[in-house]
Amino acid sequence: MPAAIRLDVFSDPVCPWCYVGKANLDRALESRPDHPFQVEWHPFQLNPEIPQEGVPKRDYLEAKFGGAAKVDAIHDRLREVARAAGLPLNPDVPKRQPNTLDAHRVIHWAGVEGRQNAVVAALFRAYWVEGRDIGNTGVLADIAAAAGMDRAAVLRLLDSDADAEDVAARDADARAKGVSAVPTFLIARQYVVSGAQSPELWGQVIDDLTKARP
Repeated sequence: MPAAIRLDVFSDPVCPWCYVGKANLDRALESRPDHPFQVEWHPFQLNPEIPQEGVPKRDYLEAKFGGAAKVDAIHDRLREVARAAGLPLNPDVPKRQPNTLDAHRVIHWAGVEGRQNAVVAALFRAYWVEGRDIGNTGVLADIAAAAGMDRAAVLRLLDSDADAEDVAARDADARAKGVSAVPTFLIARQYVVSGAQSPELWGQVIDDLTKARP
């Protein structure tokens, strides 16, 4: 049996394009159950300067993008893209812009337990569909528990500094190697695909890789 091909994904749960990108990738993977990919998720904080308690999301975005009209235009575009991807994403639902370091720590621990994809999916849904504060440790522990992780253990880890430096270092390493926006996909540690690509593109990538395998 041929070895799996690594697909490293750099993303942030508060990145709507990452949510769309994951949905499109998932559709392609589901349509090709014999795909060669082993998917691993990696940290990239879009807004590392945000305090741990988070900030009001709308105020933050208006200051970042230059006013309410620009934010409304961005949100309208997001709704169109989300509909095309079949996602119930609503950019007006989240009210807090969280710091996502703790969310990335949970994703890291989920990877150790083989539950990473489920936790990533749950984080996207919790934030973009349910409007939950994924900077809150209790919320994060609940999400982890729903994916099959030990809630009490996750909460204990979140209440410590466990792996915080490692996650931050991995984020910094990705930036140093050229990742400047997310989602970014690294195929077989060689080929980079940026942005929320279509299921059709991913299907073609999978077909090409499958044909090229010995």
